Amino acid sequence: MTFTGPSSAPGGSPLVASALTKVYGSAQTATHALAGVNLTVHPGESLAIMGPSGSGKTTLLHVLAGIITPTSGSVSWRGEDVTTLSEARRTVLRRQDFGFVFQSGQLLPELPAVENAALPLMLAGTARTEATAVAARWLAHLGLAGMEQRRPGELSGGQAQRVAIARALVGSPGVVFADEPTGALDQSTGAEVLDVLTRATRDTGAALVVVTHDAGVARHCTRTVTMRDGRISGEFFAPEAQPAPGAAQQPVASTAVGQPAPLPPAPPAAPYDAATQAAMAAHPAAGYAPGSAAPAAPSAPSQESAR
Repeated sequence: MTFTGPSSAPGGSPLVASALTKVYGSAQTATHALAGVNLTVHPGESLAIMGPSGSGKTTLLHVLAGIITPTSGSVSWRGEDVTTLSEARRTVLRRQDFGFVFQSGQLLPELPAVENAALPLMLAGTARTEATAVAARWLAHLGLAGMEQRRPGELSGGQAQRVAIARALVGSPGVVFADEPTGALDQSTGAEVLDVLTRATRDTGAALVVVTHDAGVARHCTRTVTMRDGRISGEFFAPEAQPAPGAAQQPVASTAVGQPAPLPPAPPAAPYDAATQAAMAAHPAAGYAPGSAAPAAPSAPSQESAR
């Protein structure tokens, strides 16, 4: 089954993953990091991908973003299959169409905040004066007016992550990918950064894909999918972001022939795993509480991953 999210998202191109697999090794030593994932990310929505270590969530983010290629399956973005593009073309795609926020920010220590934020534009050929002017406006929008010339070592952790968010958004990306963006921050600062990140992407119409193991982070997103053993094990929505009744679903693509090793059997659909229950508790839709029978989403399809 393809997990599609709400159908009322703003106009634009969705990011569509079909039958994704990623296999490391072969034969008896094969590890199925992804085992048949179908997922649609709509413009303007914020999606949390949640699961324990080893569940496949970071691998899925890397495949969606064109950082690595899958063993089989496709990722469709603006009429192109990202998985078939050359490395050079995927590099351009990541620079122009996608934005990234990492756990540690990964700012260049020798550059001031405004130049760190302007880097994607300058790398794309925009003149430095114009690029830094755009970056300065983003820094001001994110509450960092007057800090443009501070270097990363002169910023707090939360301020540095705001610079990283400005860098992710300065090129007007269609999708922003965030890998544990608050992992290095305290709880209060992390919540502030997440509020800034979700508001900023929503205001620009960009989709936000957040990888996390923390239900508190998932709480900030409009939709959450949980992963287990390389598959999506559950999907649910924030109460205000339920999909419209009868929302059209993407067809499930068949898995390509010639896998290095056969896929492992699908895990049972119920009961939901601990990560799913914890995340559902963070989004108290339909009165769900940990330990109770897993409810069906009000209008969502049955939660069963495609082989």
